[in-house]
Amino acid sequence: MTSILLVYASMTGNTEDMAQAIAEGVRLAGAEVVVKDVLDANKHELANHDGILLGAYTWGDGDLPDEFLDFYEEMDDLDLTGKKAAAFGSCDSSYAEYGAAVDTLIAKLRELGAEVELDGLKVELSPDAGDKETCRRFGQQFAGLLQP
Repeated sequence: MTSILLVYASMTGNTEDMAQAIAEGVRLAGAEVVVKDVLDANKHELANHDGILLGAYTWGDGDLPDEFLDFYEEMDDLDLTGKKAAAFGSCDSSYAEYGAAVDTLIAKLRELGAEVELDGLKVELSPDAGDKETCRRFGQQFAGLLQP
């Protein structure tokens, strides 16, 4: 069975809500998903899964949240060549850089050799019912990319 690791950071629960809806979509597509808060994740776990989903809210003027920084920096020596990956996060359009943390994660995944075939999923603040459905479809679509 296809296995996906979903690692996220969430301060207010918005990105966590997205992560849960994406995980539902992955399961609906018939794949297994392990969901972890970034503070409970280890970079070496990324190699043990077929797919990688990273989620983070954008902090301040376009930064990764502090709790994601250690994990992000520890990823530097990984080789993710051949791994499928995607990124998502809650955003706030009142800032000049909308969802820049998602873009930062995508750039890191590509730098490490991962195949990022989906655009980053960005949701304005708290996901409503329609946004959660979009998240579920995102999870299904991502899991579909891993099917032989």
